[in-house]
Amino acid sequence: VQLQASGGGLVQAGGSLRLSCSASGRTFSTYVMGWFRQAPGKEREFVAAISWSGGSPYYSDSVKGRFTISRDNAKNTVYLQMNSLKPEDTAVYYCAARPQGITVLTTTRSAYRYWGQGTQVTVSS
Repeated sequence: VQLQASGGGLVQAGGSLRLSCSASGRTFSTYVMGWFRQAPGKEREFVAAISWSGGSPYYSDSVKGRFTISRDNAKNTVYLQMNSLKPEDTAVYYCAARPQGITVLTTTRSAYRYWGQGTQVTVSS
């Protein structure tokens, strides 16, 4: 599967952005999807993940209550709605997919096989 992330940009602290990740192929609904981010000089970290059906989303503690992951399987797209943004949310955001048919959500970066190219999110104070 090929992934294409978009929607990043520059926003003031307290603002919102919605990231989108479009996937190729007809089997999108059988991939666990996740969002990760990487700030300058830091390792790529888990942000959120969502199951095939869109139920049971899982978030890192740093974004819980502010970010919402969702998916539209009819559009082959996963979203990340980011509210109450903080300067520390500044990073390149990547969408990722686990191997087809795997149902378990995980925060482990190496468990995701497919990656999008990333979209920059910059939050100014």
